[in-house]
Amino acid sequence: MTEGTSEQSSSAALKPSDFVHLHNHTFHSVLDGLTKIHDLVDKVKELGMEAAAVTDHGTMSGILDYYKTAKKAGIKPIIGIETYVATRSRFDRDPGKDKQRFHLTVLAMNNTGFHNLMKLSTRANLEGMYYKPRIDREILKEHSEGLICLSGCLAGELARNIIEDYEKGKEVAKWYRDVFGDDYYLEIQANGIEEQKIVNQKIVKLSKELNIPLVVTNDVHYTCREDVEAQDILICIQTGKKIDDEDRMKIDVDTLYIKSPEEIKKEFANFPEALENTVKIAEKCNFEFEFGNTKLPNFDTPNGEKHEEYLKQKTYEGIVKKYGENYVENKEIVDRIKYELDVIIKMGYTDYFLIVWDFITYAKSQKIPVGPRKRFWSRLNCCICTRYNRY
Repeated sequence: MTEGTSEQSSSAALKPSDFVHLHNHTFHSVLDGLTKIHDLVDKVKELGMEAAAVTDHGTMSGILDYYKTAKKAGIKPIIGIETYVATRSRFDRDPGKDKQRFHLTVLAMNNTGFHNLMKLSTRANLEGMYYKPRIDREILKEHSEGLICLSGCLAGELARNIIEDYEKGKEVAKWYRDVFGDDYYLEIQANGIEEQKIVNQKIVKLSKELNIPLVVTNDVHYTCREDVEAQDILICIQTGKKIDDEDRMKIDVDTLYIKSPEEIKKEFANFPEALENTVKIAEKCNFEFEFGNTKLPNFDTPNGEKHEEYLKQKTYEGIVKKYGENYVENKEIVDRIKYELDVIIKMGYTDYFLIVWDFITYAKSQKIPVGPRKRFWSRLNCCICTRYNRY
């Protein structure tokens, strides 16, 4: 990216809190990201920054660890993902057309956004898996509420199109702007890659024409500049190549690390608003995990019965099936049933037992194995403990 003039560069210094890294990969981006979560948090804190995002490739597997680690360190955690977008539909699997995919950076602003991130991730794996878990425009539009969308790196849909055909890239940006409105931003990066410089110029032009705000990101893959050699080895492992292979994939820059605010300011002195937007985006993202509160899916009883009564009904049906109608003559069994039900209800596990009973019953009806320990699964099916041999 073009640096500012000496006058611009010497203007008010960029405080660490005036910039937020919004596009970062950890080792959860398997064989692509090198950064350990605690290293990311430690580095951000060391540099004086107050927030950071984690946007791993196609996975949210590291977000809980990141959230807890960041919170403990006093860093605001921003939850995101760099998802894979299918070139056509997520259901298309033509090796000649669908092996390619685009990258897209998505961040959760609130609880709704977080749930939509999870839905996108789940559907990408269940419906769109083809080499990588993929979404498409259909489900992105369906689950766009509460999300901030950044246009992505050089592998993004916007970058790939705009470098080939400016007008085609413009149509891509219009679609995303229509879906995300004011929560769509165009990423510009200073990674030293020649193609990136061309893309930046076109994106800046596009930003002015369509009035879509710019945002600075760095597509972080490793913690410090000196980690670039280890990152290169990681790429070799990923692609099945050796370091000395001439035809292997190689990123010929050492810039994809956690840069300091001073470095970022020097690279983007001509684009103060793009720097300010990193903080604005961070301020928009306020999702908080709620710990210590069990959340279960809603269980609908067939005729609107109270859950406790339905649990008792299914329990006694199971007891009759297991011990026969004369079980009432055995005081030990009767007392045990009452004791088990009282414990389950008082502990708040009524819905849990009903839900487990429901999916186990369904699995058995479909001849799906439910586990190696028959007695354990029988207990779940009947909603009562039958682990005592005397019964």
